[in-house]
Amino acid sequence: MRRALPVLAVLALVAGCSGEGADEDGGTLTVLAAASLTDVFDRLAERFREEHPGVDLRISYGGSDGLAVAITQGAPADVFASAAEEQMAVVTGAGLAAEPETFAGNVLTIAVPEGNPAGITGLADLAREELTLAVCAPEVPCGAAAGELLEVAGVQARPDTYEEDVRAALNKVGLGEVDAALVYATDVAARPDRVDGVEVPEADSVVNDYPVAVLDDAPNPAAARAFVDLLLSDEGREVLARAGFRAP
Repeated sequence: MRRALPVLAVLALVAGCSGEGADEDGGTLTVLAAASLTDVFDRLAERFREEHPGVDLRISYGGSDGLAVAITQGAPADVFASAAEEQMAVVTGAGLAAEPETFAGNVLTIAVPEGNPAGITGLADLAREELTLAVCAPEVPCGAAAGELLEVAGVQARPDTYEEDVRAALNKVGLGEVDAALVYATDVAARPDRVDGVEVPEADSVVNDYPVAVLDDAPNPAAARAFVDLLLSDEGREVLARAGFRAP
């Protein structure tokens, strides 16, 4: 089984993205974001760079748990966007951010290889012994949500691999290494050419809220606030909605 990325690996990842900030229109802006935000934040980054050409925007993606711990251990960053409130609470509880704002919601679905060769029709099928299943590690928001969802549905699934973030789980499906994975609906929507999705009506009972915050020690607080404002704007909400995220 694979486990979540070690904190040292996350620290190394973001260390290369840090730099001295200046203001809203200059310097470096470092954003740490949940892996499930990759596509939508990449699109928002294009818009942000158009509006702030002097800012060197750098975004690092990973499991929210590892990013949160890295921040508490001194990883330099300006903005943290988490896939669940529990990981943001690690940062706020350490006194490193205040007043996070919820900007989106997300639910799980079942990702299967194109054509659904295992014939999976719903959560109950994940208990089939012959199936191979990928989920996120329990400490990652998508893993915690998967455990809660399976419990709510009364499904005794036995995952074959635990991945460090939701994109790693999705890649297992895209490569045909597993029959299914529990991932966010937005991740399946972002990879229609590689995976198919199986709707999970029970997922509405387990919704992950996504909070974002400007870190108190942000090297470039003005640019950080501008990025968060874009995320919370009508334009940002439209981009999130098109990607399949729910309104907060």
